[in-house]
Amino acid sequence: MPEAPDIEVFAFNMKEKFAGKKLLKVRVVDGTSLKDSVEDLEKSLEGATLENVTRSGKEFRFTFSNGVILGLHLMLTGDIVPFEGKNERKTTLIEFHFENGTAFALTDRWKSAHVKLHPEDKDGVDALSDELNYQYLKQILNRRAKVKSILTDQNRIRGIGNGYSDEILWECGIHPDSVAKAIPDEKVKELARTIKKVLKEATKKIMNAYPGLTTGEIKEFHKVHNKNKTHSPTGYEIKINQKGMMKTYYTDEQVLYT
Repeated sequence: MPEAPDIEVFAFNMKEKFAGKKLLKVRVVDGTSLKDSVEDLEKSLEGATLENVTRSGKEFRFTFSNGVILGLHLMLTGDIVPFEGKNERKTTLIEFHFENGTAFALTDRWKSAHVKLHPEDKDGVDALSDELNYQYLKQILNRRAKVKSILTDQNRIRGIGNGYSDEILWECGIHPDSVAKAIPDEKVKELARTIKKVLKEATKKIMNAYPGLTTGEIKEFHKVHNKNKTHSPTGYEIKINQKGMMKTYYTDEQVLYT
């Protein structure tokens, strides 16, 4: 699932492509995961001009000239695909057709990606907001849960998923299975700084390497959560712990706090 850096880049590029254009037609191809009726989507969006595209956690926010906000969540396998003319994607869920023949499709082979009119954010603070500081982290880490599970809980922190939680914890030297409340204060302070550092640096790298990108999940810049690497930049073997579909990447240089 794309995380904050990916969505940050995609939102910027979608704004560059579509902001200032009038939405002429909403075409629902497969309404399985729709959160609103086709009629409500058409009534709320058609004829309005797209003013802005932003990120909220792992989701998109499309703001229109009539005050309507459309949320879009890619979930695990969703993609945003800009196109002109005819869309050939067989896994298309919904299409948005703008003036001048431009359009984009939301596709998903698992049919779980979705759009929602006037979405509500989850309770967690955004990973790149000023609210995510030492005091907030100290508060949410004050429990015996594993630190990785807290970093990836969107009701506590929005925008961090499986991949970047591993990257952040490696940078801090904290083992992902550490008991959250056992992490020393100095490490919590470092963690607050590192979350923003890792996410901002990744966003910049993706933006520079893939101008115009609107889809995918870019992991090639990951230092440890990377299936193509066997060792960390510091020379330690990368180990993988798999539970169900989730793989956690870490090294023995990370301290396990218990």
